[in-house]
Amino acid sequence: MDHEHEYDLAVIGSGPGGQRSAIMAAKLGKRVCVIDARTMVGGVCVQTGTIPSKTLREAVLYLTGMQLRELYGASYRVKEEITVTDLLGRLQHVIGRETEVIRAQLLRNHVDLIGGLARFSDPHTLEVEVDGPDQQRTVTADKIIIATGTTPARPGHITFDGVRVLDSDQILDVERVPDTMVVVGAGVIGVEYASIFAALGTRVTLVEKRPAMLPFCDPEIIESLKFHLRDQTMSFRLGEEVAGVEAGGNGTITTLASGKRIAAEVVMYSAGRQGNTERLRLDSAGLKADDRGRLVVDDHYRTEVEHIYAVGDVIGFPALAATSMDQGRLAASHAFDEPAHDLAALQPIGIYTIPEVSYCGKTEAELTEEAVPFEVGISRYRELARGQIIGDSYGMLKLIVHTDTRQILGVHVFGTNATELVHIGQAIMGCGGTVDYLVDTVLNYPTLSEAYKVAALDVTNKLRAVERLTSSMLVAD
Repeated sequence: MDHEHEYDLAVIGSGPGGQRSAIMAAKLGKRVCVIDARTMVGGVCVQTGTIPSKTLREAVLYLTGMQLRELYGASYRVKEEITVTDLLGRLQHVIGRETEVIRAQLLRNHVDLIGGLARFSDPHTLEVEVDGPDQQRTVTADKIIIATGTTPARPGHITFDGVRVLDSDQILDVERVPDTMVVVGAGVIGVEYASIFAALGTRVTLVEKRPAMLPFCDPEIIESLKFHLRDQTMSFRLGEEVAGVEAGGNGTITTLASGKRIAAEVVMYSAGRQGNTERLRLDSAGLKADDRGRLVVDDHYRTEVEHIYAVGDVIGFPALAATSMDQGRLAASHAFDEPAHDLAALQPIGIYTIPEVSYCGKTEAELTEEAVPFEVGISRYRELARGQIIGDSYGMLKLIVHTDTRQILGVHVFGTNATELVHIGQAIMGCGGTVDYLVDTVLNYPTLSEAYKVAALDVTNKLRAVERLTSSMLVAD
């Protein structure tokens, strides 16, 4: 280690990737600092992204009584008139607590948290604007990890006023729950917020230039989600591009390239994210971002400059808090030659729509394209006692199993606690388990986890039927 530098590792950004890389390096006995604006401890994840949107979702589910309407009727609500104040109270509490948890973790691991904005002056040196442009500190480090995350992409032909036309960071600043709303972009963030506002009673129109929303997910699961969202009065304009948005005193008019016009109180733009690298002065470090501000890394998360690494949303897909955390751990381990392993192929994807969607492993389409023989087992929540108890009649779990080896190749879940349930399948796949484990094991009753048993029995019955018929054909021959 070159001890002429002040730190062994400097991390730019305190989001999930930055936190985990800093703590991993500290556990290895390294001198570590994390640099981020004082108001952004925890990064976009805690301040404007993952934590706020998921907290908002939970507040909406509770206050609307939506999960219990199957039991108590469509008019059931915990609170008749839900205000933004009702929603933001819980939001600020959770953000405050999470920020303090992160500060405490860094302090406990002897990581210096430097409040300010960093930029490169050379490959090993960072200039940090502390509390304003007039105060500056220089930090040198042997290794540097860039974990600056992303900001919402803003198309040049759209005027964002922060009142009627907002990006996905500004949506939390709305003064009242709108009666009507246009959401542009059917990616993860767009669909999540669209479903949240639909649950609040807002008439939402979702516009997406691609022919399908969430195209990386299982089509059957997404069709189930669309059916449920339509039941919440949501409209879809897929395969449509926005030509322009006009905002006036009472609302907005969104004009589509096809000539259609949509009136709404508010428009939320969620058409992609931009890597937050513009102010880093990357050229001083010998780096260059792509046209979306993202950095290219190798399998060890190393950039083209050997001692500089990058993790999290700033390197692109899958751009999830969970994957960013693991990338941070791995980058720090690789930077200091600590043995590390990852299970990148089995990283779960969680989408916090209402209802939730989550999956791990392969989709049917991917396996068909790869010519892998498989069979599918389905379980529906309405068949489970727990599904009846919680009032979820629409949820489902799909298992995809290799026909010959009987290994589980994919698990796809839609409904209550989908993002929790998916980890059971993930663990079995990670251990190389087969569907027979689920058939033979005992699961608590009544639970949603039983969906695995039902789906496993479904797929094994199908496999048995094929084997039996094949055997009878051989005997006949």
